Amino acid sequence: SAVDRFLYAMRLHDDQLEDISARFQAEMKKGLSAESNAAAAVKMLPTHVRSTPDGSERGQFLALDLGGSKFKVLQVKVREGMGIRKGGVEMEEKIYPIPKELLIGRGTELFDHVSESLKDFLQEKNINLEKTHPLAFTFSFPCEQPTLNQGLLLSWSKNFRLRGLQGKDVVQSLKGAIERTGGMNVDVLSMVNDTVATMMTCGFDDQRCEVGLIIGTGTNACYMEALRHVDLVEGDEGQMCVNTEWGGFGDDGALNEYITEFDRDVDAASNNPGKQIFEKMVSGMYLGELVRLVVLKMAKVGLLFDGFVSDALRTKGKITTANVANTRDILTGLGLTPSQDDCIAVQHVSTIVSFRSSNLVAACLSAILTRIKKNRSLRTLTITVGVDGTVYKTHPQYPKRLHKVVRRLLPESHVRFVLSDSGSSKGAALVAAVAQRLASRRKQVDETLFPFQMSQEQLHLVKSRMRADLEAGLKNKNPSTIKMLPSFVYHTPDGTERGKYLALDLGGTNFRALLVNFKKGLHQNTRLYHKIYTVPMEIMQGTGEELFDHLAQCVSDFLDYMGMKNAHLPAGFTFSFPCEQTAIDTGTLLTWTKGFKATDCEGHDVVNMLREAIKRRNEFDLDIAAVVNDTVGTMMSCAYEDPECEVGLIAGTGTNVCYMEDVRNIEKRDADAQRMCINTEWGGLGDDGSLNDIITPYDAEVDQNSLHPGKQRFEKLTSGMYLGEIVRQVLLDLTRGGLLFRGHVTEALKTPGIFETKYLSQIESDRLALLQVRSILQQLGLDSNCDDSIIVKEVCGAVSRRAAQLVGAGIAAVVDKIRENRGLEHLNITVGVDGALYKLHPHFSRVLHDTAKVLAPLCNVSFLPSEEGSGKGAALITAVAKQKDKDAGCKGQT
Repeated sequence: SAVDRFLYAMRLHDDQLEDISARFQAEMKKGLSAESNAAAAVKMLPTHVRSTPDGSERGQFLALDLGGSKFKVLQVKVREGMGIRKGGVEMEEKIYPIPKELLIGRGTELFDHVSESLKDFLQEKNINLEKTHPLAFTFSFPCEQPTLNQGLLLSWSKNFRLRGLQGKDVVQSLKGAIERTGGMNVDVLSMVNDTVATMMTCGFDDQRCEVGLIIGTGTNACYMEALRHVDLVEGDEGQMCVNTEWGGFGDDGALNEYITEFDRDVDAASNNPGKQIFEKMVSGMYLGELVRLVVLKMAKVGLLFDGFVSDALRTKGKITTANVANTRDILTGLGLTPSQDDCIAVQHVSTIVSFRSSNLVAACLSAILTRIKKNRSLRTLTITVGVDGTVYKTHPQYPKRLHKVVRRLLPESHVRFVLSDSGSSKGAALVAAVAQRLASRRKQVDETLFPFQMSQEQLHLVKSRMRADLEAGLKNKNPSTIKMLPSFVYHTPDGTERGKYLALDLGGTNFRALLVNFKKGLHQNTRLYHKIYTVPMEIMQGTGEELFDHLAQCVSDFLDYMGMKNAHLPAGFTFSFPCEQTAIDTGTLLTWTKGFKATDCEGHDVVNMLREAIKRRNEFDLDIAAVVNDTVGTMMSCAYEDPECEVGLIAGTGTNVCYMEDVRNIEKRDADAQRMCINTEWGGLGDDGSLNDIITPYDAEVDQNSLHPGKQRFEKLTSGMYLGEIVRQVLLDLTRGGLLFRGHVTEALKTPGIFETKYLSQIESDRLALLQVRSILQQLGLDSNCDDSIIVKEVCGAVSRRAAQLVGAGIAAVVDKIRENRGLEHLNITVGVDGALYKLHPHFSRVLHDTAKVLAPLCNVSFLPSEEGSGKGAALITAVAKQKDKDAGCKGQT
């Protein structure tokens, strides 16, 4: 038809809409980035609204809604756990007209009027003027918000033109006016854009509502963005609602090839030429004017009314968006005499103009939804859009058209549209209610986690208690909580070790057999061959004879595998359980730990038990020259790389430390040597109650439910076997208090041991954090929202940070003791480390290093992660011991 040809440029095809959508995505990115924000046409303003409602909000709020020619004062009551439809929100409101002259006067006069109306409302509704009332303020103009209750006005829009407010904080202006009016107690909690309020209103009923859209006199959209992309706000965790202010899309020319001559005319005649280009193509304030200009031009070129043009048709603003429905009445009202064809043609013009509007809105909305989908790495997005605005509400075809195009542009996603029937005031009150809920929750979570925060003073105390117990253990003062077991290892390696050694390593559910060959020359020339064997549960908890027979059989298999059955090699036995040694090759087991319970072992020499088992097999011969604790093995293995390594640390499933002590300080000593490595078994610190002032109720609970209550208290605060369980106890407590998972305690959460320590490492790793947290929690049957994930991450952080600090305090005690033993003002020393907590947790090692540095300022402590761990260390100890025997033999011959 003639109209179609005439308005060809307003018809947009899907590929054009996809192009517009891609352009808008690029504009969003520009607005979010700190570098390009200043120049961006789409402002992407952070709103400081960090959460949509979860249904637990409650309270009474006052609300002010300022954004059009009338403004409203309301009282909003929010009742917990009920949707809007079930009477969860009750509102009383009163509309106050704004005199025309106030729209173009001074800002202070407008706010005085607002404040006086507020007082009038309070008096009329008999609301107690003595009490403090939280107030939510809806202000529908572009503002930059440094916080939730500040808003710096960027520019006026619609028909507001007030002096003296641009760049100022409108909340301060409101507070000033309230003070001038006097007699009211009001606390302005939040300032909200009407778009954000729309999203919040719909979000109270629908948890999936994370986008707000307004298509009325003006147009705008907001959505929940991942905080890590919002450059202008500190922090990476969680989300924040961003007010796009998308009306400015195209102000920098991005829409030039889609702009028609009619758009240019509308823009030129507007209050703000060159600004809000997108808004002028789609919003109610301009649609009627676009129709008028098209009809005027068609009449001028003789396509309508036989070429007759009335004065009224030439007059700006004579066709409004509301008129567009009943064509004949409008046209006769404009002094025209339309034919049937004229009416149909003008109706068609209106349809094309409003279709274009809904197409453009659909393109930009699909850009927002695509961005959310990418942020969350989702294949399909299920989401709700809250909508308000006269064009959407009163135009019969508009919503249908909009929904259809969005679904066409996003075939993968499920997008639901919900009309906000009660406007922005309710949403503003909900923003205030959510802010109140988050603040009170924040306070309670902080209080729960406070006992895990270690002050410098507390860490110094832990250091001095550790030091005192190390001394007591050395003097063999009973009962010392720290065993201080001599290892009979007198030297660290010096690099001259040579030959082939067998190393056997039993430390947990695995048994390792290694062949280590130390060759001449460089350190790199160590060759290692090894095989890992599992130790089944029934053998860990069966008889001692069965356990050692199983180990002998594994050794036999390994020697076969290496083809060395007849070699009669010297062997080192790493045995990671507390043993009392009277020589390098004897070790009496004091107690089993880590789930071992084999009978008739405690109080027996484990080297003898292994020798007996080998004898029973009668297939091969071994010279077991040393029994070694894994901590000692770790120190030796690192000392082979770094001669300054004189401390060994294990920070994994369990925790322990060994170090080179001066022999003169050791009760059971060998007078020949100067130093001996002492296996501290420091996990027992606190078994006498000396750590009670830092032990939280959560730690006490974990201790009570453990295999050995009251034992290894330090280990239970610091090692991988227990950290996950402490976290679970805290999460359980927070959930019961309604601060997590909406108070829903699942069976999983009640299951001991379900929260493994490896999850702490995953949850605390930076960057992808929150998505990971959600999926980990989902595996545990916990349905978490974004806020829950942040809290879980904080709990993990508090527990693992404390663990690292305590280990750091312990290390400070050990290195300071070594420094004083040697009478040095300054000590350079290396700590060899093994263990998954140290190696895999993203922050543990850093916190440990920092703490040791602060608490032992006169020691320069380096940490060296052990490559081959305790197995290679056992071989080295055997090599060092054999060397010593040889030396002693040579001395005997001279």
